[in-house]
Amino acid sequence: MAIFRLFEEPVFPDPEQADPDGLLAIGGDLSVTRILTAYANGIFPWYADDSPILWWSTDPRLILPPSELHVPKSLRRTLNRQCFTFTLDRDFRAVINACAESRRPDQEGTWLVPEMIEAYTLLHDMGYAHSVEAWCDGQLAGGLYGISLGRAFFGESMFFRVSDASKAAFVTLTRQLARWDFHLVDCQQTTDHLLRFGAREVARFRFREMLEVALEYPTREGRWRFDKDLSCGCPIT
Repeated sequence: MAIFRLFEEPVFPDPEQADPDGLLAIGGDLSVTRILTAYANGIFPWYADDSPILWWSTDPRLILPPSELHVPKSLRRTLNRQCFTFTLDRDFRAVINACAESRRPDQEGTWLVPEMIEAYTLLHDMGYAHSVEAWCDGQLAGGLYGISLGRAFFGESMFFRVSDASKAAFVTLTRQLARWDFHLVDCQQTTDHLLRFGAREVARFRFREMLEVALEYPTREGRWRFDKDLSCGCPIT
């Protein structure tokens, strides 16, 4: 199966032409227009520092409708102890840098190369990329970041320095997205812990149908804020 090479024009081939692993195209750049065009078509960049830019559209796709969030009992107990407080968009740069520094099992180096960090930070400055921070005793304990378009949130990366901090941040974000009537959180790739939150796999064509509907709504641009009760880590009944 052919892998497409991208040039200056910020356009992509049909995602259904991706190879079995989801690799669709190579090359291009990380301009704002290209990245937003990619996400709007269910495509995302993911590559290492010794690689050209690679663009992916996986099949199946892991998604979580915010209204279907499931909080495991152990994490529910952690949240109910209110040991964390949460913010949105307070320190995007610290979050994305921490994600880049986090080491994953069976992963050498990081896919968050410097040009990726700069590209997503620019998207944050423009109101499209958002960070979630979990705080413990005044210190950044964990968090995540992603892209928002329409009523879809595309999760990118998480990190933690205190046990359960990133999971608690993800749950709190998802609860807020449910209040805002978001249709889906795109989790991109399947992991056991995301499945425990109620995420499920859907075929790529179905994901793109859901995304098309979510993009019919205006994008919630600018800096985000949690509802007051969520920022304080309100108990889950």
